[in-house]
Amino acid sequence: MYRGIRCRSGKWVSEIREPRKTSRIWLGTYPTPEMAAAAYDAAALALKGGDAILNFPDHVHSYPVPASALPTDIRNVAATAAASMKAKMSENPAVSQPVTDHTTSDRLPTSGQEFIDEEALFDMPNLLVDMAEGMLSGLLSFGNQTISIPARKRVGWTDQANEYLAY
Repeated sequence: MYRGIRCRSGKWVSEIREPRKTSRIWLGTYPTPEMAAAAYDAAALALKGGDAILNFPDHVHSYPVPASALPTDIRNVAATAAASMKAKMSENPAVSQPVTDHTTSDRLPTSGQEFIDEEALFDMPNLLVDMAEGMLSGLLSFGNQTISIPARKRVGWTDQANEYLAY
């Protein structure tokens, strides 16, 4: 399985999360997983630079560079990379071999199950952050010292709700 893609209704979709944001950039729907993975690679390279983890690192020099970091430019670069992958696949079927990390591939399910992003499924982009905050809010005790942690003010909530959370 490739990074940044999933199967939806028999087609392959690709999207990427913007760095340091909860929003995502939709990269498109493609007929093959390799095309969707190439779209993700081009977007990851554009957004994260050399720190990006790519599906096809040997194609890094063939991916186009976007004019800017705007989602429209990222989408255009992704579409170009996917079209390039389609051409490469028709010339050489061996191109479609994913890079595997043997340390994690042993733990992946082999029953054909795909990854489900619960944050996207339930439209809760800060699910893990909120869970961690809930665990840490209130009082922490270290030996004979007690530390009070103030609750974070929720943007868009009423002042009454914020006061209730602060208890």
